[in-house]
Amino acid sequence: MSWKDNYTVWADFAGLDPKLRSELTEIKDDQAAQEDAFYAPLEFGTAGMRGILGPGINRMNIYTVRQATEGLALFMDTLAESVKKRGVAISFDSRHHSQEFAHEAARVLGMHGIPSFVFESLRPTPELSYTVRHLGTYAGIMITASHNPKQYNGYKIYGEDGGQMPPKESDLITKFVRQASDLFNIKVADEKELKSSGLLQIIGKEVDEAYLAEVKKVTIDQDLVAKEGKTMKLIFSPLHGTGAVLGEKALKQAGFTNFTMVKEQAKPDPEFSTVVKPNPEDPAAFNLAIEHGKKEDADLLIAVDPDADRLGAAVRQPSGEYQLLTGNQIAALMLNYILTARKKAGTLPQNAVVVKSIVSSEFATAIAKSYDVEMVNVLTGFKFIAEQIKHYEKTKEHTFMFGFEESYGYLVRPFVRDKDAVQSLVLLAEVAAYYKSMGQNLYDGLQELFQKYGFFAEKTIALTFDGVEGAEEINTLMAKFRKNAPTAFAGVKVAAIEDFASSEKKSTSGEVSRIELPKANVLKYILTDGSWIAVRPSGTEPKIKLYLATEAQTQEKALLKRKKFEDEIRDFVKK
Repeated sequence: MSWKDNYTVWADFAGLDPKLRSELTEIKDDQAAQEDAFYAPLEFGTAGMRGILGPGINRMNIYTVRQATEGLALFMDTLAESVKKRGVAISFDSRHHSQEFAHEAARVLGMHGIPSFVFESLRPTPELSYTVRHLGTYAGIMITASHNPKQYNGYKIYGEDGGQMPPKESDLITKFVRQASDLFNIKVADEKELKSSGLLQIIGKEVDEAYLAEVKKVTIDQDLVAKEGKTMKLIFSPLHGTGAVLGEKALKQAGFTNFTMVKEQAKPDPEFSTVVKPNPEDPAAFNLAIEHGKKEDADLLIAVDPDADRLGAAVRQPSGEYQLLTGNQIAALMLNYILTARKKAGTLPQNAVVVKSIVSSEFATAIAKSYDVEMVNVLTGFKFIAEQIKHYEKTKEHTFMFGFEESYGYLVRPFVRDKDAVQSLVLLAEVAAYYKSMGQNLYDGLQELFQKYGFFAEKTIALTFDGVEGAEEINTLMAKFRKNAPTAFAGVKVAAIEDFASSEKKSTSGEVSRIELPKANVLKYILTDGSWIAVRPSGTEPKIKLYLATEAQTQEKALLKRKKFEDEIRDFVKK
C-alpha cells in the first residue's frame, strides 16, 4: 500500500483513538507530514523500536505498541507452555504515554494468556533488566526513548538473561510483528479481568528493595565512603526522569549524604521543561547542575538520562569552572579505580576481563593492560556485552569486572545486563571520594591517568537524516566510505580498514584477515599513529555516527589532531 492508502485507512477508521484522530486532523492538508507518518512501518530492529509520537504506521502510538507486543506474544505462543507462563516484566519512563503503552502491552499479552508484571509507576531501564532475572520472566518490555527529545517514545524487548533480546529471537519476533499487519484488529483484554485472574500483577517496592540490595554491593571500599561520603559535595540530576526513583536511595545507602538533587529537574516531566535534550552527553543539560555546583562549591556533578541507563559527569577545575567528562574518560576513571581498589583489597581475579564496544577508546585498554587484565571488544550495543557476560558465566573463562560504551553507558556488576546509571552513580561517587581522600578531585585524577598512559582525545559526530529520504542518504554515505575510502586523514596514513559488514580487515600492504565478530554495517580506519576513525549508522535513530579517536604525547597535540580529523572528515561527507 502507498502512504496515501495507509493514511486513508487510518482516516476512515471509525474507532480511532480520539487524541490520535485530533492529531490526524491537524495534518489533513500537509502531505509531507502525512507521507512521513505513513510511508513505511516504524522499523522494528534488534533493540525494539523508537519513533516520534503521533498517528501513523511510522509513529509511536497505542496501535504500533499493540503490534509490537502481538509479535512478541505470537512468538511466545510457539514456546513450551511452562516457558510462556513465566510471563513478561514491563516498566516505563516519564515520557508522554509511557504508562499507557505499558498497560496496552499487558492487555495484548493477556489475550494470549501470558502473565505480565507491570511496575506501579515509572522505573529505570536497568531495574527492568534486573526484574527479568529476579522474577524469572521469559522477557521484559521497557517503554522508553532513552535520551531522545520529548517528541519521541520507544519500545525495547529484553530476553530471559536480562539483556536485550538476542538476534535469533529478535528476528523471529520481527517476523511475527510484520504478520500482525492489521493494527486495528489486534485484540486486547480487559485490564480489570486480567488483574482478577492474576494475568496482570502490579509490582514495585519488593523489586526496588531487591535491586537496591544488589546496588549496595557495588561499593568496593566501604571504609573510604564512610569517611569521605559525609563531606564530599555532589550535585545529582535525574533530568526529569526515572533516576530520582532509586538514585537518591542508592547514594544514601552507600553512605553519601552531602549531595543535592537539582530540584528543578527532580520531578518526572514528559516535557523535559528545563532542557532542550534530556541527554547527559549534551553540555546544555548540565546548565542547572553547574549553577547549583558553583553555589555549593561541589566536587562533582552527575546527570543521568530519563530512563537512567546513561550517566554524564562534570568536574571542578582549578579555576572553579566545571569541565564535562566524555563517556570514555568516565569509563577510564571508573575502571582505573575498580582495578586499583580490587588489587589493594586482594579481590582482583586472575582471570578478570573488561568488555567494551569497538568504537570506544583505547584509553581503558591501556589501563586494563597495566593490570594484566584482558580487554574484549564487541559490536556496538550493550546486548553484545551481555552476551559476553553470559558466556563467561557458562565457561568460567573470565570474571567480568566492567563493561562500557563510549555513549555514556557503563555496567559495574552483572546482576543487570544493560548499562546501569544507578550503579554508575554510586561507583563514580566512590571514585570521587577516593581522590578527595588524597586532596584531589576527578579532574586531577584524569590528568594523572593522561600522564601515565598518554593523552587520548575522542569525539562522536552524529549527522541526522530525517524523513523519507533519510535512510537512503545514510546508505549512500556508507557506500561512499566503502568505495572511495580515504587513504589518509590530516596527513596520517591509513594502515588498515576493518569492514564489519564483510568481516574483513585489509591492511594497506595487502594482507587480509578475518574479523571474528557478527556482521555489522561498520567501517573502522586504523591509522599508522594508533589513531582511528569509525563510521556506522545508528541502530535507533535516523543518524550516521562518525567516531574520532586520537592519542599523543600531550593533550594539546591530541586535541589538535582530532580537530584536523574532524575538519577533513566533514569535508569528505559534504563532497
